[in-house]
Amino acid sequence: MNATPPKQSGPRINDQIRVPEVLVIDADGERHGPLSTEQAMEMALDAGLDLVEVSPNMSPPVCKLLDYGKYKYQQQKKKAEAKKKQKIVEVKEIKMRPEIDDHDYQTKTKAMQRFFEDGDKVKVTLRFRGREMAHQERGMALLQRVQADFEDIAKVEAMPKLEGRQMIMVLAPK
Repeated sequence: MNATPPKQSGPRINDQIRVPEVLVIDADGERHGPLSTEQAMEMALDAGLDLVEVSPNMSPPVCKLLDYGKYKYQQQKKKAEAKKKQKIVEVKEIKMRPEIDDHDYQTKTKAMQRFFEDGDKVKVTLRFRGREMAHQERGMALLQRVQADFEDIAKVEAMPKLEGRQMIMVLAPK
């Protein structure tokens, strides 16, 4: 049974660098010409630092003398900062009926306005009950009214479509 070593994530360090020659950048950012890997390792040991391969695809690969633990910690912090800044888009749902009253409609559109300002998508669900199914054109007219009211701040992501007894349309902020 051949056990393959676990694939390492991140750059190669110290003894993991197997190329014969590397371009070395010291801790102060100063370039030292192409050196043999053994010489670069000695430089790292003398400085009390690690030899870290920062650009493996170059010819010769570029290695830097730095404290690997500190480097790894900084990379982790950068990743966490990027994750904190990203916005998760939610889909909020607004339910209406085809015979909605004007005041109720205004209340629902205020909520939709707030959702768009927060950067969320809005799913408008129009529910038909009983004989309302015979007048689907009224529901379509209502959804077109919603679309017209929000055309300056939102775009239609999914056109109105009938699914069973409900008509659904999805709007996303511009």
